[in-house]
Amino acid sequence: MRFIYSEWDDSVIEKLQNLKDLMSIFNYLLLQVNGDAEMALELMRKLQRMGVLPEDFELDDFEKNLEKSNIVSWQGDNISLTRKGEKSLRQDAFENIFEHLRKSGAGGHIIPHGGGSSEEALPEKREYRFGDEFNHIDFQNSLMNTIKRTGSLGLNMDEKDLEVYDTEQMTNCATVMLIDISHSMVLYGEDRITPAKQVALAFSELILTKYPKDSLNIVLFGDFAREVKVKDLPYIGVGPYHTNTKAGLEMARNILLKKKN
Repeated sequence: MRFIYSEWDDSVIEKLQNLKDLMSIFNYLLLQVNGDAEMALELMRKLQRMGVLPEDFELDDFEKNLEKSNIVSWQGDNISLTRKGEKSLRQDAFENIFEHLRKSGAGGHIIPHGGGSSEEALPEKREYRFGDEFNHIDFQNSLMNTIKRTGSLGLNMDEKDLEVYDTEQMTNCATVMLIDISHSMVLYGEDRITPAKQVALAFSELILTKYPKDSLNIVLFGDFAREVKVKDLPYIGVGPYHTNTKAGLEMARNILLKKKN
């Protein structure tokens, strides 16, 4: 194996940090302009001309890196987000909002019922009870119990010798997320829709990654209610609508009534 040694270059770390900072700014601007990548990049250039972004931030190189990383792609004369870019946006929102959330074991939502047809086996063991799943039997300990009872290696196992792993019942969950797109979300010049979209993206990423067996539906409501997909979240915006919360709740209820959860 060959090793190549070189002098430590602080500028490399600085460039990587600059790239991370630019990506966070780009993602936030994307939410403000409803997923318009071209407009978000133009706003970044405007911010640099205004002195908000440092002059040494190479925005042309940043744009090339976005394309190289398949975050954005050119469709004719227009630049737009890719599927990878949409996922990157969700991940960035997730990290910003759930930055203190620590990794834990994979699984679903635990409910206070055990035994029988439970999905998850625990380290703890107990005596066999009628109806326990065959694949939850600890055969090694069960065989040792037989040997202790009979004093021989003969295959004379009794039901009393059987030990099984205790279990936890796991379940999945159906969620409908409501997002207000009425004029009140930008009333008096206060931007409420961008943080709302950021939370929606983060929550979607949490469910899609940590609870993949769950179902997630998203409903927008203004004058009326309509359902959209997770991939549509970056592109939603407010309109000259009233706040018809009732329509949103009714659609959410109808969606949930159709679920088997």
